[in-house]
Amino acid sequence: MNPRLDRLHAYPFERLARLKAGLTPPVGLTHIAMSIGEPQHAPPAFVLDRLRDNLHRLGSYPATAGLPEFRAAAARWLERRFGLQHGGANPAPRVNPETMVLPCNGTREALFSFVQAIIDDSTAPVVAMPNPFYQIYEGAALLAGAEPLFLNTTAATGYLPDLDAVSEQAWRRCQILFLCSPGNPTGAVLPVDFLRRALALAERHDFVIAADECYTEIYLDEDSPSPGLLQAAIAAGHGGFERCVVFHSLSKRSSVPGLRSGFVAGDPKVMSRFLLYRTYHGSAMAVPTQLASIAAWDDDVHAATNRRLYQEKFDKVIPILSGSLDVERPSGGFYLWTDIHGDDERFTRDLFAKQNVAVLPGSYLGRGTATGTGTEAGGSNPGAGRVRISLVPSVGQCIEAAERIREFIRGHR
Repeated sequence: MNPRLDRLHAYPFERLARLKAGLTPPVGLTHIAMSIGEPQHAPPAFVLDRLRDNLHRLGSYPATAGLPEFRAAAARWLERRFGLQHGGANPAPRVNPETMVLPCNGTREALFSFVQAIIDDSTAPVVAMPNPFYQIYEGAALLAGAEPLFLNTTAATGYLPDLDAVSEQAWRRCQILFLCSPGNPTGAVLPVDFLRRALALAERHDFVIAADECYTEIYLDEDSPSPGLLQAAIAAGHGGFERCVVFHSLSKRSSVPGLRSGFVAGDPKVMSRFLLYRTYHGSAMAVPTQLASIAAWDDDVHAATNRRLYQEKFDKVIPILSGSLDVERPSGGFYLWTDIHGDDERFTRDLFAKQNVAVLPGSYLGRGTATGTGTEAGGSNPGAGRVRISLVPSVGQCIEAAERIREFIRGHR
């Protein structure tokens, strides 16, 4: 067996299942799961209709590069959402769907396979990532033979990755920098100035930035949509998106996590090599899925409706919890990243046992780090003492869960 498998950490939800094992919550309280970021809103009917109408096309193998229509729809959405067109009286597109876009079966699959395609393990590579983080970043790095380098995102840094904590030597070894905006679990949005600074580092040290932007359509101020890496690249004069790759998904935007549909876009030189890898990887997207996805990417109305539901949940839940917990409205995403000023595992276990509400211990999403190096060395875990609360159930269930959490805290105190 691949010896690198032994370096993988248990997945957060495996650890959560062990934590809850043997507990029996009150029978009279229905379970409310706020531990996993699985969207529960009703998916758009027109997307499901397009999927059903094309099931007859399952009788042929799809191309790894995807349908030209799919790539074009993804490119149009990028340009529309982030304002990527060339200026002038007749704005011209900047995103070439033929060379800059590939379909993927959800961003999780693509984030993992991207690292396997990019890493040169003959040079003691480093993959830098925010901490806390989506655990696929770490697992992909370990299995590719790279060393994870953790950049703490704490209140002290405004929940932005601490680029200053990385030594010049570590940057020289870096081959990929993962960024996530809005962040999971913090909800922090990376501003354009931060992204431009990261781009300058990538240019100086010749690494690729992999921007996980799967929450980008869940911003909480309609007047301030979260910016993206390609947007920052143009602002920095990188019109060809050099060293930039972005990952987008319909799971959060359109509430279709089971469709497993997303796309990867960016630097055509990188995308060309990634396509070669994916041709052997066997990760082509089914044609009915691509056609349903085209309908979703071409429509912005349902995404705005979806976003308003999350905004409503924050509006209703935060006032309920604010007298009992330190809760802040994030800039994006659908998580509350809450400091409980105590043992996050015990809080999670006792909340489940007494109120049948599941949240996720923050320590499960982070790693202990040594200050100033970013490498795992037994230091403090920036997720410890926090819990992640996913506002994915219905508005009514989120309100009920918040009331139960408040009651639990009052009783706990």
